[in-house]
Amino acid sequence: MGNGTLVPHPDFVPVSVRGIDVMLACGGDGRWLVEYRVDGGEDLVIPATGQARRADELWKHTCFELFVRPEDGEGYYEFNFAPSGEWAAYRFTGYRAGMAELPLSVPAIEYWGGEMRAAVDLSGLPDGDWCVGVTAVIEEAGGKRSFWSLAHPAGKPDFHHEAGFAWEVPADARA
Repeated sequence: MGNGTLVPHPDFVPVSVRGIDVMLACGGDGRWLVEYRVDGGEDLVIPATGQARRADELWKHTCFELFVRPEDGEGYYEFNFAPSGEWAAYRFTGYRAGMAELPLSVPAIEYWGGEMRAAVDLSGLPDGDWCVGVTAVIEEAGGKRSFWSLAHPAGKPDFHHEAGFAWEVPADARA
């Protein structure tokens, strides 16, 4: 489906991470594969691997995220994937409004040496064209975090802002 490069928010300069490349692929069955490759990251702090489970506030540590907004609407979906195997899925009715847990099959998350892959079933999301945001929160030694996205709005980091939904995915690309 596509490849892209995330850029750090200018107010949160990373210590050793030089870049993050992403790849999105979609199978005809509604399962998406999202891959993140971190360039650098000698000081990357990775949560310990554990049992795959739903968890909140994953963004407080190293976490990779996917946002999907149907083109015809204000509502959107947020998916968080941690190298630990923890994950989260939420539905929003509007910009940071109406947040609710989204029922979701457990995503398959793999992490190895700066690369993370998440396979997630998005077949339950609305049909039509989508605007997608791909983001990452990177924690490095000393608790320093950087915020990465395809595009950032002016001001503080805000992955929910419409500027971050920079990847257009037509419905026929998901078939």
